[in-house]
Amino acid sequence: MTGLPEPLSAPLEIGFDYTRSLGPVHGRFATALRDRRIVGVRGSDGRVHVPPVEHDPETAAALDEFVPVGTQGTVVSWTWMPEPMEGQPLQRPFAWAFVLLDGADTPMLHAVDVPSPERISTGMRVQVRWAEELGNGIRDIACFEPAHDVVSDSERHDDPNHSRPEPVTTLISPVRLHYQHSASPEESRYLRGLAEGRLLGQRCPACAKVYIPPRGACPTDGVPTEEEVELPDTGIVTTFCIVNVPFLGQRIKPPYVSAYVLLDGADIAFLHLVLGCAADEVRMGMRVRAVWKPREEWDHTLQNIDHFEPTGEPDAPFESYAQHL
Repeated sequence: MTGLPEPLSAPLEIGFDYTRSLGPVHGRFATALRDRRIVGVRGSDGRVHVPPVEHDPETAAALDEFVPVGTQGTVVSWTWMPEPMEGQPLQRPFAWAFVLLDGADTPMLHAVDVPSPERISTGMRVQVRWAEELGNGIRDIACFEPAHDVVSDSERHDDPNHSRPEPVTTLISPVRLHYQHSASPEESRYLRGLAEGRLLGQRCPACAKVYIPPRGACPTDGVPTEEEVELPDTGIVTTFCIVNVPFLGQRIKPPYVSAYVLLDGADIAFLHLVLGCAADEVRMGMRVRAVWKPREEWDHTLQNIDHFEPTGEPDAPFESYAQHL
């Protein structure tokens, strides 16, 4: 109705593998799970907490009296999951349930594999179904299932296939978030500009500051930023970091520089790579220019600029960017 192009929208994913050191309490719990056993910890009031807690809920004292509990238990409460989400224990409809294991005094939350909500009820007896691959903490319990005759815990303990001398001290948990991002009208114009090789910002009518990427309103004055400003692809390095540590997914071999670049005419810097010289030659105030990827590789993203490199011009005086650090 307004004649303006529709805001851009695209699926985005944020993900990383989180490595956690477990400590003595959670490490003991994870090691037991790896050996197809479950342990809790006894509190000052005599209750057995499963999963174990590091500190007493009543006194806050550290707890270290571990207690073996059963692999069968009773459903205390439950809810139905008709459409499982990515990363959940089962990829078919299942129940989430609080299960009170035999010998425990606190219930634990996990999935129960039943075909329909009519097949689960409060008070139902369930048992652990172990995962095929062990050593992954709580994920060693694939889910719970309706109880039937099973091998006793003592028999499992004697199984040499389930006895491993090394304790579990760390766990790697993949963290993934998928969502649909809809850009604001200002951001959409900025992204469309990038697809044309242009760098578009917005100017605040009150303080005249130019923001890139643009913002719908000036964070200083709170007024709409209505005037569009095209900026050059040259600027200066304000602050920077030399990356020396390798990490998963890294596309450049360290050392290299990640720097905040303040484009000429802009009032806010953005983060990008500075290459084209030795990492230890990069400095505050260094004049840099964008190195664009081949045009056929351009998309609606700042990655159209592969990196920035030195122009060879004299460094900018500190006073020219002191307010933009």
